[in-house]
Amino acid sequence: MQTKVSNANRHSGIVIRSRTSTMMLSMFATLASFYVAGRLWQDAEERVLLTKELDRITGQGHSAISVDDTLKIIACREQKKKLSALEMELVAARQEGFVSSHLPEKNSISNKRPLVVIGILTGFSHKSKRDAIRKAWMGAGKVLKKIEDEKGIIARFVIGRSSNRGDSLDRSIDNENKETNDFLILENHVEALEEQPNKTKSFFAYAAENWDADFFAKINDDVYLNIDALGNTLAGYVDKPRVYVGCMKSGEVFSEQSHRWYEPDWWKFGDGKTYFRHASGEMFVVSKALAKFISINRSILRAYAHDDVTVGSWFIGSDVKYVDERKFCCSSWSTGAICSGV
Repeated sequence: MQTKVSNANRHSGIVIRSRTSTMMLSMFATLASFYVAGRLWQDAEERVLLTKELDRITGQGHSAISVDDTLKIIACREQKKKLSALEMELVAARQEGFVSSHLPEKNSISNKRPLVVIGILTGFSHKSKRDAIRKAWMGAGKVLKKIEDEKGIIARFVIGRSSNRGDSLDRSIDNENKETNDFLILENHVEALEEQPNKTKSFFAYAAENWDADFFAKINDDVYLNIDALGNTLAGYVDKPRVYVGCMKSGEVFSEQSHRWYEPDWWKFGDGKTYFRHASGEMFVVSKALAKFISINRSILRAYAHDDVTVGSWFIGSDVKYVDERKFCCSSWSTGAICSGV
């Protein structure tokens, strides 16, 4: 009997100790949960405070990256914006039909990189002038090809199309070109005296797309050239990436419609009515980079009444080196002269 009572007491003690252990474990678990939750909450608050502090410091200009790295990032963003703008302009130019859809003729480019491509702006009725130029300095046939191969000088008569496309004027030029093969025909340009500035723009754009030359020159078909002197002069400017060479001048802006040199946009040139400095229209030269600039931006480049003023206006706000080359003043032949007006 005593044994039974003793066993009952022993079992009771075991149960009590078991319950106590369970309660203690539960208390420890609860306390641990509160501790972990508290630490997580504290860490979260600290992260928020650190983030705010970092934002405050960054806002004051104390960037986590170096100044050089920041400048590089800004430069990259600016270049990306410029590239996007150029791509949009190129798409617009293609939509307007300005970008050539074909490669130049195989015989139009020598294996030697050209020094200069000369565009001689001419008209339908100027055949006698063209023949005189061929005899005087440009040559024809094998002579023309020899100048291209040996001197790196390419010369072409530049002309557009008649307003009555396919008429006798167009056919006359096509027939002449079959015999001489020395024309650059601007298929998208309509010949007209008032369109001379746009004709000059189209020439530079077309030439820049079709010849990888160092320079591009525009001259009138009443100018004779000393091509050896021209080559020697331009060779001294090859190392200058953005150069504009010509007989620099300025002059009066005429607001009277009856005047030969009337400028419809005369009011843009100020109360003094004087043109800014620009190269004389008889002859001037631009480097490859500037010709490319004209080609890319042709759809937004403004044209004035005269082509020399027009071209000069494109470079006013650009980083361009102006070269006042007196040898380009085509008034008369002199020692070392490059051109002469006739």
